Amino acid sequence: MLTKKQHELLLYINDRISETGVSPSFDEMKDALGLRSKSGIHRLITALEEREFIRRLPNRARALEVVRLPDEMAAVNTPQAPRFSPSVVAGNFKNQARRAPVATPSQQGMTELPVLGRIAAGTPIEAIQHEVDRIPAPGALMGSGEHYILEVQGESMINAGIHNGDMAIIKRCDDASSGDVVVALVDEEEATLKRLRKKGASIALEAANPSYETRIYGPDRVSVQGKLVALMRRY
Repeated sequence: MLTKKQHELLLYINDRISETGVSPSFDEMKDALGLRSKSGIHRLITALEEREFIRRLPNRARALEVVRLPDEMAAVNTPQAPRFSPSVVAGNFKNQARRAPVATPSQQGMTELPVLGRIAAGTPIEAIQHEVDRIPAPGALMGSGEHYILEVQGESMINAGIHNGDMAIIKRCDDASSGDVVVALVDEEEATLKRLRKKGASIALEAANPSYETRIYGPDRVSVQGKLVALMRRY
């Protein structure tokens, strides 16, 4: 499943190639998607390439080729069909998250929490804020404050015991200590689940899998959206 930004970029590239025969430049893609920097485009291009939706043609400038389209995108090319809008990755996490319903404990010591979608534990995905479900969680796993649940996607935190498909219980907060596993929002565009390390004036988002690199950002590029407090897993 593509994120909303990945979907938008793939559609834009496909439209431009169909119209002009040439893929758009990184500056054109950045402006079309309303991103602040080309680094976000590089990440989206890499994600689309890894998912085999596009490929780069060697020895050619602006050489991107659309290999395939999702079924939903094939539909939007017909005049009658509406544009596809992914339900799990819709909305603005930073601005809307604080309006999520507050959980209420039940008589059995369980707390019903909103499930806000998926969070990548690998390549960052677009920030998410769309309640897709509500499920009970043991109140003993949580302290005070407001909590929500995200489904983990990816394996970059596997050595920290966080597996693909786990349901991560997140305490909503906007600050964390070095070493905490957090939901981090990068460039107000993408959310990821990583271990936070504060290194002087920089912030590192550290993976727990040697196959994934640690990413380092300036403090103005990363904002904490919550801290991992517990995991639920179905075997």
